[in-house]
Amino acid sequence: MNTDIGQVGITDIACYLPEERVCNITRAPELEASEELLREKIGVLKISRMLPEHEASDLAVLAAKQLFEKGAVKPEEIDCLVVVTQNPDDHGLPHVSARVHGKLGLARHCAAFDISLGCSGFVYGLAVITSLMNAQGLKRGLLITADPYSKIVNPLDRNTSLLFGDGAAATLITDHPVWKVGRFDMGSEGSDWDQIEVQPESGQLFMNGRAVLNFAAKIVPDSIRRAMQLNGVDMPQVDRFVLHQGSRHIVTQLAKRLDVPLDKAPFVAGEYGNTVSSSIPIMMSQGAVDADDIVVLSGFGVGLSWASTVLFRA
Repeated sequence: MNTDIGQVGITDIACYLPEERVCNITRAPELEASEELLREKIGVLKISRMLPEHEASDLAVLAAKQLFEKGAVKPEEIDCLVVVTQNPDDHGLPHVSARVHGKLGLARHCAAFDISLGCSGFVYGLAVITSLMNAQGLKRGLLITADPYSKIVNPLDRNTSLLFGDGAAATLITDHPVWKVGRFDMGSEGSDWDQIEVQPESGQLFMNGRAVLNFAAKIVPDSIRRAMQLNGVDMPQVDRFVLHQGSRHIVTQLAKRLDVPLDKAPFVAGEYGNTVSSSIPIMMSQGAVDADDIVVLSGFGVGLSWASTVLFRA
């Protein structure tokens, strides 16, 4: 096991999921989707939807406030803020993290910037914020993921509207971690960038589901194995594989290719949907790894990009 890892790590995670849900079973017939497709392949029975007046920064703030209410840190103690989103407020200027910084009343010394990544964004963000904090000697950082896809999803598109839900997560990074963060395996398949994109003529999301499934099945298991090797971990040592909740079918296929039981690589997003960069931290905040000591994270999707790492309980 590799113990040569940085000083800061994950101390706590909180999430925000809107109360409103759209029932997929009710609207499946109009999208020519069977209940079997919903339950066995997509896996999402309800979709979380943010309020019409909300934007990415609002979701981010609501998640951060949930974290602050736990009492682990005060807003004025945060040294840096990183927001992962590809669906920013308004026209994207200023950056979402600036709005979040102002709404939360963070200190002037707190650096704030965005990362434009989708499904791999939490793991990439974890690499960026821990590297920055270790290099600068920072003690308390905030990594927020908030990507409201309801802004871009066509409600009549079966490939996307039955899948994506709104949500956000706030992850506290400190020098007194609960989870130490290992080394990362990352990569990109930029030649296939157009397999998940916002089409300029409509402003709506297009996704080639078959291409994304094939990409994930081909790339992600090897990325996970490389991350485990980088961190000196063997398969039997891993308590849980926290995979991006692309769909039930994708998660199931990855578990099979890794040759691990489904309870070690669960799909848990059936009541709120694929929340893009927030899917991994939402799982963790809801207790998916509470009894675990070694956890593998892997995010993959838009770009096409991927990132995997290993967490060690401190």
